[in-house]
Amino acid sequence: MSSRLDDELSRLVSAGVLRQYQADSIRDAADAEIDAALADPGRPHPQAAAQAPEPAKPKAPPVEVHPNALVEVLGYIGGALLLGAVALLTLANWGEMGRAARVSTGTTAAVVLLGAAVVLALLRRREQLSSALASLGCCVAGFATYVAIEGETGQVAGVAVALALAAVGLWWLEGSSLLVATFGILAVGVLVITADVLTPDTGSAANSAGIAGTGFIIVAFVFAMLGLVRDQVTSWSLAGAAMFSSSICWLVQERGEIMALAVGTAGPAALLVAYGLTRRSSYAVVGCAILLVIWPTSLYQLTDNMAGVAVGLVVASGVLLLAVLMLSRRRSNE
Repeated sequence: MSSRLDDELSRLVSAGVLRQYQADSIRDAADAEIDAALADPGRPHPQAAAQAPEPAKPKAPPVEVHPNALVEVLGYIGGALLLGAVALLTLANWGEMGRAARVSTGTTAAVVLLGAAVVLALLRRREQLSSALASLGCCVAGFATYVAIEGETGQVAGVAVALALAAVGLWWLEGSSLLVATFGILAVGVLVITADVLTPDTGSAANSAGIAGTGFIIVAFVFAMLGLVRDQVTSWSLAGAAMFSSSICWLVQERGEIMALAVGTAGPAALLVAYGLTRRSSYAVVGCAILLVIWPTSLYQLTDNMAGVAVGLVVASGVLLLAVLMLSRRRSNE
């Protein structure tokens, strides 16, 4: 098989377009075609067959829903119903439930969700559903740990258990839903560690916001690195969301407007560069959304002049649009 196909499959896997098992299947099919062509000299070469004009095909009838898709949808609904039942039962009877009942309810739900995810993974069926159930199970297991231990120690232990399970799931299942769950767990962990561990009892919320902002920058770095080995689009979009969260924290921090502007610009700039290289629209959407929120808010806090901020944004918008027109005209002339 040509190295060109290997390179293209590796690029598609790293970009999140294909999964590794799908790339392996394509590679195996290409190898089988080449081996068959070599074994039968009279058989046309796969590349020549691909280049030959194909006869017109009749219009295909509407595609029916595959039974496997129906099973997967039923699995999603089943997991959601289980989680909803646990939430309703807990909220309705929390005050009347003893500690043992609370722990057993959360533990049972976590075991069912994680057990179903493990069984599907071992059978190598429906990886997306397995990842979704695992992500729910990680969060429920963290909550059950918090209920079992209680207090500040229970909060830290719950985050640690949920994060450990999510890390195992990411290593094994490689699902994008686990990336989202990991982001949520890390976000809660940043807030818990900031409030319960790093902030003194006499400290104010405004002063501790900078600590949380630094924590979200670390989360963004973690997801930037995860994007090199897992679903790149989801990982880097979540990294941008972490930078947005950091900017919000710096806006709350006393005299943190400059840092909020710096973080709120660096994250979107990286996402827009990624959009220019890959043409993934999610990068542009997340990056522009961060700029739209952080820049007006930060500038208003710095200047305390709403009209001045509006005029400045209009001028910046005009400069950017003019640059777009000039670059577009230059490209058309080339």
